[in-house]
Amino acid sequence: MNTPAAEVKPVVVSKQAEQVINGVVTQVVCTAFTNHILVLVTQYGKMGTLVSVTPNMVTGDLAKPTLTTKVLLGCDEPIIHVCAKNLVSFVSQESKNKPVLLALALKDKNVDSIKTVKEVIKSCQVW
Repeated sequence: MNTPAAEVKPVVVSKQAEQVINGVVTQVVCTAFTNHILVLVTQYGKMGTLVSVTPNMVTGDLAKPTLTTKVLLGCDEPIIHVCAKNLVSFVSQESKNKPVLLALALKDKNVDSIKTVKEVIKSCQVW
């Protein structure tokens, strides 16, 4: 029996956007899986460094969970952890504390660029 197209739900939901930030073409792809959110941010056309951003729920604490970042692939530098938390902490919170995998390949990591990239990520909301 065929299901009408309106009732068919895709297994994986994904959105993408492209914007020039400080003269550099920046591409963002967000994909929602059952147990994770994947956020790809690139100015090189490659995945770059893969960072796991995981919320840590403290029993009895009603505040926002703390986030743990771990570089899975690529260069493990302090700036990567700072960028990861700034870029996707809201993604984890808004997706009911799902872990986020962030693939990050940025030429420009200044504060203004990170703020703009965060807005582009928000425009690709799939969670």
